[in-house]
Amino acid sequence: MSSKAQIMKNNKGLRIDGEELLDVLREVEYMLISLHKIGAYYAPELPGRKSEYNAETTRFIDEGEVTKRLAGIRSTLTRVFDETRGEDDLTDIERALEGLQFWRPGSNGK
Repeated sequence: MSSKAQIMKNNKGLRIDGEELLDVLREVEYMLISLHKIGAYYAPELPGRKSEYNAETTRFIDEGEVTKRLAGIRSTLTRVFDETRGEDDLTDIERALEGLQFWRPGSNGK
């Protein structure tokens, strides 16, 4: 989860407003606990109700605006970084995310 890349001095001791951080925690808690509750609800009857579980999870992601919520979290967390480019012409964020594997058909992103 952590990057071994060197981080710029300005980004070593970042501060996020406590209220903003609590907003991030509320969003994470909403998504994490909701997904756990969906899983717990369907778990006793899996794999028999797998299609219902998949549909409910997808519905929650779509109707619960999970991608919008995650984008908001990313915005809050990245806002505090100094975006000066290093010798490699990358910001600390770009460097940390470089090489990250994303989902593609037939893959789970690993």
